[in-house]
Amino acid sequence: MVSGKLGGAARFIGKCGNDELGALFESTLKKHNVDPRLFTSDSPTGRVLSIVTPDAQRSMFTFLGASSETKPEEMLTSHFEDAALVHLEGYLLFNEQLLLAALKAAKHHNALISLDLASYTVVETSLHILTDVIHDYVDIVIANEDEARALPVFDNEDKALQSLAKTADTAILKMGKRGSMVSHRDSVTRIERMGSGVAIDTTGAGDLWAAGFLYGFINDYSIEHSGRIASACGYEVCQVLGAQIPDDGWQRIKSLL
Repeated sequence: MVSGKLGGAARFIGKCGNDELGALFESTLKKHNVDPRLFTSDSPTGRVLSIVTPDAQRSMFTFLGASSETKPEEMLTSHFEDAALVHLEGYLLFNEQLLLAALKAAKHHNALISLDLASYTVVETSLHILTDVIHDYVDIVIANEDEARALPVFDNEDKALQSLAKTADTAILKMGKRGSMVSHRDSVTRIERMGSGVAIDTTGAGDLWAAGFLYGFINDYSIEHSGRIASACGYEVCQVLGAQIPDDGWQRIKSLL
């Protein structure tokens, strides 16, 4: 939804239930200028319960519901038409055939592909296919420190970033309060964290960071400028409970454009 909020064109592809939550999900996407391409199921819409501790860390309890029933044959190339960039979550590595169907459909339209590794458990479980998937399809790979530590080559952040950069044109390592590092075409850029406020809730911080960076990237902003937008998105969502940035936060982010 970040691209839509910032004035870009965005599309979401997924599956929800024929229920009130599914209808709310679709209407909210449209409200945020996102084109919903939603398949439906008689199973209930998936949901996530985020538990936030006093130090702003969160744990998530996930019910996949209808989303787990998404089929490879539903990934029609028409859903990816006109896409400049397709962003995929690493959790799709648990469903290899669905992931490959989405990757091939995206590449049919010559879209750039970004992959967020999502969780260290994803990396640990999917190492047997992860390297090949990144090498064959992915242009931008995004990892946080925990995910990087799950890589067999991890000794330090620099080495982890170098390893990721060997398989994708652009590799990103998010380091929380210490900012982030972006390797792009053999050049490494350090991105400082944005703001000095104390985090209330880190739910959605990684996703908002990635969305902000990708918005800048596909609009031909520099790596540093894209990183500043990313840091602002990640910072603003940490200042509120939940993963929705309020309007005044979006105004501060837009001032960076």
